[in-house]
Amino acid sequence: MSEAGGPLELREREIPEPEPGEVRVRVQACGVCHSDSYAMEGRFPGVMYPVVPGHEVAGVVDAVGDGAHGWKAGERVGVGWFGGSCGYCEPCRRGDLVDCQNKPIPGVTADGGYAEYLVCRAGALARMPDDLRAEEAAPLMCAGVTTFNALRRSGARAGGLVAVLGIGGLGHLGVQFAVRLGFETVAVARGGEKEDLARRLGAHHYVDSEAEDVAAALSRLGGGSRRCRSSTPPRPTLA
Repeated sequence: MSEAGGPLELREREIPEPEPGEVRVRVQACGVCHSDSYAMEGRFPGVMYPVVPGHEVAGVVDAVGDGAHGWKAGERVGVGWFGGSCGYCEPCRRGDLVDCQNKPIPGVTADGGYAEYLVCRAGALARMPDDLRAEEAAPLMCAGVTTFNALRRSGARAGGLVAVLGIGGLGHLGVQFAVRLGFETVAVARGGEKEDLARRLGAHHYVDSEAEDVAAALSRLGGGSRRCRSSTPPRPTLA
C-alpha cells in the first residue's frame, strides 16, 4: 500500500537482506486478519507508507543475519503480530516483552507477509512442526495465539465450563482449543446456522443468543455453582 486508504497494489521489489539480529523468511502462506485494516486505513500510529500488510505468516527461514543465533536456513517458522523486543526499554526490563515500546509490528509498522519474502527480528519467530500445513499454521500466529492465551490465562480448570462467544475467525479456534484442553465447551453465536460447525469442532453445547438468554442458558448448564474434585469451583469463562 502506498498511502492510507489506498488500494492494495501488486509491485515488484528487491528481495530484502536481513540486518544483524534479523532473518529473512520465504512466505508460504499468510492469513488475512481484520487488524490488517489498521495499516490499510491508517488507523494505527507509526505506520509509514508504503507498507506490506500481513501478520499471520507461515514460511521457511531463507537467510540469517549476523547475530541471529539459533536459526538456520530451511527451518519452518511462523511470524505474528509480535515483531520481537528491544530488550532495553522499561517493559522489556520488567520481562513484559510483548509490551516492548520499540517492537515492530509485521504488516503494520514493518513490512509483513503479503509478499514472497519478509525480514523480521529473530526473536519474532516461532518454530513450526513439519507435519503442519502452512495454510493451517498461518492463522494460528494471530487468531490462534489470541484464543489460546485467553483460555490459558482464564483461571479455568479442565472439567470446568467454558463459553466461547462468537464462532468466527477466532471463535472456531477457541472451541477446538477448549475441547482439547478438557473443558466442557459451550459455543455461543447469533442464530442457529453455526450450530453444525460448532458441533463438528467438538462443542458440547450450543446457545443461540437470538433465541435465548445466554446467562440463563449457562446457569442451566451449572454455571459457577458446579463443583469438581478440586476445592475451587470452576466458573464460566468467555474466550
